[in-house]
Amino acid sequence: MLDAMKANRSEKAFDREKIHAGNIGRSVDHAAVKVEVERLLVNMNLQQKIHEIRGWQAAPIDGLYYAGGDEALNIPAYRMVDGPRGARTGMATAFPVAIARGATFDVELERRVGLAAGLEVAAKNGNVILAPTINLLRHPGWGRAQETYSEDTFHMGAMGVSFVSGAQNHVLTSPKHFALNNIEMTRFEMSANIDERSLHEVYLPHFKRCVVEGAAASVMSAYNKINGVYCGEHPVLLNDILRDDWGFKGFVESDWFLGTRSTADAINAGMDIEMPVGYRFDDDKITQALAAGELTEKTITRNAGRALYQKVAFDLANRQKPDPSVVECSEHIELAREVAEKSFVLLKNEAVLPLSVSQTIAVIGDLADVPNLGDRGSSMVTSSQVTTPLEGLRAFGNEFGNEFENEFENKEAIHYFASDADLDGIGEFDVAVVVVGLTYKEEGEFIPSQQQESDGSDLARGGDRAHLRLPESQEKLIHKVASKAKKIVVLLEGGSAIEVSSWVNKIDALMMVWYPGREGGHAIARVLFGTVSPSGKLPVSFPRSLSQLMDWDITALDITHDLFHGYRYLDKKAEQPEFSFGFGLSYTEFTLQGLQVERAEDRFFLSVSVKNTGDKVGAAVPQLYVSYRNSSVERPVKELKGFGRVELGPGETVDLEIELSDEELCYYDPDRRWVLEACTYDFRVGQVSDNLPFESAWRFDGEDWLPE
Repeated sequence: MLDAMKANRSEKAFDREKIHAGNIGRSVDHAAVKVEVERLLVNMNLQQKIHEIRGWQAAPIDGLYYAGGDEALNIPAYRMVDGPRGARTGMATAFPVAIARGATFDVELERRVGLAAGLEVAAKNGNVILAPTINLLRHPGWGRAQETYSEDTFHMGAMGVSFVSGAQNHVLTSPKHFALNNIEMTRFEMSANIDERSLHEVYLPHFKRCVVEGAAASVMSAYNKINGVYCGEHPVLLNDILRDDWGFKGFVESDWFLGTRSTADAINAGMDIEMPVGYRFDDDKITQALAAGELTEKTITRNAGRALYQKVAFDLANRQKPDPSVVECSEHIELAREVAEKSFVLLKNEAVLPLSVSQTIAVIGDLADVPNLGDRGSSMVTSSQVTTPLEGLRAFGNEFGNEFENEFENKEAIHYFASDADLDGIGEFDVAVVVVGLTYKEEGEFIPSQQQESDGSDLARGGDRAHLRLPESQEKLIHKVASKAKKIVVLLEGGSAIEVSSWVNKIDALMMVWYPGREGGHAIARVLFGTVSPSGKLPVSFPRSLSQLMDWDITALDITHDLFHGYRYLDKKAEQPEFSFGFGLSYTEFTLQGLQVERAEDRFFLSVSVKNTGDKVGAAVPQLYVSYRNSSVERPVKELKGFGRVELGPGETVDLEIELSDEELCYYDPDRRWVLEACTYDFRVGQVSDNLPFESAWRFDGEDWLPE
């Protein structure tokens, strides 16, 4: 391992000891658990075993879905609740959506989110959090893009496993949806058609990392088919890969209602628990399958044992419920604000940000004055208080007592204009801040039975986006403000890439704020006024237009998946997006220097020095990509293989170490072998995917590694 330069602080890009601290799943005595599970099964009759492989009820009880349990045998029930952005029951801390947290590129921060969300679920008497969502953002139009972290499998794995290890200090996790769930409108019938290599190299590594490294306690299957077979009855997926290849010891539960499409086929393939209730796993269907010889009691016993396993491993019968006061406690509220601040991606800034409290500011747009936490599907979280952008800006700016003497009756420094207001006077303000973006009406989980445009806590429609532009009325608003304002800052709310090419050249600054959670307004104010420097990086490429991406049909029932999407697809087609994967500006400047690479055993250790050359505190995100020269198979132009986030004061230098194993350089052979091929590997480091100035080439000759 490289010795850090003594003059500089040294940090690891992914400190496994810190990330996995307290993860119950990683410290299980599997031999002892196996003995106890076998003891329980011996004392259970067939009906008791069947009870363990299905949920109790179609509607939640106190926000929780129950499965299994037997008081006489002291077997607790699973009590499940959704959680991609916090506990979905009662009031809870609404964190920024996962795509926003992905933009932080901060694995330790995501661990803390997992810790907090898991603790709140436990305090509400839950013991399984149905999170994280780790389906790749194959196309930015996917309706549930906001629930996931990234278009990149390596980035997804690092963020996902960090959440898993944090949450499993308190509850079981359930990474979902296994697998290739990346379209909403047709998800119940769509077949994702894919070759073995693309499946294993692109669409499974992040699931594997959560299961193998993170010891995820359970996995939720997907609704869709893979190569014509429903995921919920796919023996290759649920048995060959998940259990035989990865050594998974937990249980697989179905997605709700339509996640199980059969009785014998699903149970035989490895579906351990049907949720939320036994429609296909009811007594009559199981009895018929047994009588027909399609199913055996031995298989039911096997699946019941898998359902019992984590109850024993996590000692659920004896776990104590945390004090309810931890829900929306001050620490979690502050964490929600911190996450939001670190997630915002500054995409453009022509000498307008940060704002000054001495400036007069016009805040424009209906979205400035309404809570906008994301979709109203299964990941929806309700907080006791949500700060809007307008409220946050006013709370920050008006405390300085600046009054704007003009024709407006309200003389506050921060003056609000609704989208349909008369905007003729905004030229008198120093800066116009326009808040635009998407809501649950444009994107989100698609729930056929809940198609109302709802208010309050009701589920609402969601769905995929057929295009990536803002609603026409919002684009017109931007053009109108740009024609009248002295300076214009646009804040974008949404869960994925938004096409900005028709108006971005008319504005002075642009910042993506995603769906920023309950503290979003305060976070926006602190970043805009410069208390905090923006540090988010894009976890999804922002194309110039939809035509730069692969075909996108939200009504498709058969979709071909391959090695290329996101920046990998753009690289292959030599397309330059509007904003590249990994891009994000700051109020300060950083330089990288001194890339060093050392070889030790079966891995590399790369070190790069990061210096803050500006005059403000900030965070840099060095990114490592690998290219493959003279490869015998088609490979991406480059692919992310490491990243680290470092916080630096003015003039400070930090040495960042990134670990890269040989395993991460392999490609998947159709004969089910991971191959480290003889070729030249170019390690490329920079601060954004399309600008990687530091390189180190190493050649593998089939036996030894040689630096070039």
